[in-house]
Amino acid sequence: MSLRKLPEARTFQRPQNFQWDAPSDVLARWSETPRAAASDDDATISMYEVIGEDWWSGGGVTAKRISAALRSIGDRDVTVKINSPGGDMFEGIAIYNLLRGHPARVTVEVLGWAASAASIIAMAGDEIRMGLGTFMMVHNAWGVVIGNRHDMRESAELFDGFDSAIVDIYEARTGLKRSAIEKLMDAETFMGPSEAVKNGFADLVDDAIGADQSEAENSVAGAVNARRRMDAALAKQGVPRVERRRMFAELAGGTHDAAPTATHDAGLVAAARQFINAIRS
Repeated sequence: MSLRKLPEARTFQRPQNFQWDAPSDVLARWSETPRAAASDDDATISMYEVIGEDWWSGGGVTAKRISAALRSIGDRDVTVKINSPGGDMFEGIAIYNLLRGHPARVTVEVLGWAASAASIIAMAGDEIRMGLGTFMMVHNAWGVVIGNRHDMRESAELFDGFDSAIVDIYEARTGLKRSAIEKLMDAETFMGPSEAVKNGFADLVDDAIGADQSEAENSVAGAVNARRRMDAALAKQGVPRVERRRMFAELAGGTHDAAPTATHDAGLVAAARQFINAIRS
């Protein structure tokens, strides 16, 4: 059975004009790491994508998907393998609540990145293991809100609530004081395995855990990763997620909601490079 009695995280109604994004620097580093191979163990849940719907691959780690996986696993112990740059805080909190409510032991293994919303999910583990060269990253809630000055003031208050809820989760799992956690979040802190264990964000360092460096990428996976690297480059230039999505959809000749296909990669690469150069000039 579960070793820890973690509190249920507060949930929020998603603001109508809220747009989430993964941290641009983490997104860039994560896009360069190998994708881990899927597990054949039917009691293992793999989280190797952004948290929330991923418009590049049509996948993404969502509460709906995790809920279905847990129903299939039943009352057995579950292992959650994470290599994610984060993403949608609302989905992250929902997934945390699903895992903390699982009636059996939950073991979390960080294979690469457990950043942003993925770090929230990791806190649901009865035991959190991190491989060598992996990272846990925490920061204040962020996103893009569009509107007038009244919307901005209201949004600031909403984000205060988001941050407080995230601190609640970290505090319950790590045992750190709230003030110490808030400082880590303010500083957008990257923690390696040893530091994460020291701060209570992980329980042990396991050198047997790691991404599959020998994975052979097929053409589809390679195309998705290439587009993700372009997406990360644009994100680092400050281009909002919704604008990146619109730009790539238009370049691919599709609609705003359509993900580009592999046949458009060459044009996308050239257009993205021109766009980045235009921003820098």
